[in-house]
Amino acid sequence: MSLINPGFGMIIWMTLAFLVVLYILAKYAWKPIMNSLKEREDSIEDALRLADRTRKEMEELKLDNEKLLREAKDERDAILREARKIKENIIEEAKEKANAEAANIVESAKQRIETEKNRAMTEIKNIIADYALEIAEKIMKEELKDKKRQSAYIQKLLDETSLN
Repeated sequence: MSLINPGFGMIIWMTLAFLVVLYILAKYAWKPIMNSLKEREDSIEDALRLADRTRKEMEELKLDNEKLLREAKDERDAILREARKIKENIIEEAKEKANAEAANIVESAKQRIETEKNRAMTEIKNIIADYALEIAEKIMKEELKDKKRQSAYIQKLLDETSLN
């Protein structure tokens, strides 16, 4: 017999051997193979579901991170605005304080100038008064050398002065 033209007996024995192998495989190997394939399929589905859930969680985390980033940027901007306001307030207060101090210095200088001016005017008046008295005294001495004139002048002053 040859392999190209098998005989009838060979086909029967081959079929019988195939059926025995098929029965043994079905009884002992087929169920475990099918179970392992089913487990493999279930584990692949679980992994796909887990990957899908993880992808969704990652998207949610990404959205949360973007939200947190936006909030952080908004907070940073608010802090910067507040810092600018504080800086402007400090500058404004410093300007006002400097202006007030300058005004106080100017006012103090004006008061000192006025005081010095008054003191100088008083001193000038005193000097002028002293000179006037000296001149008047010299004039009076010259005019009142004579006793008669002196008595007449005193009488004139008494007449002009009235006592209440």
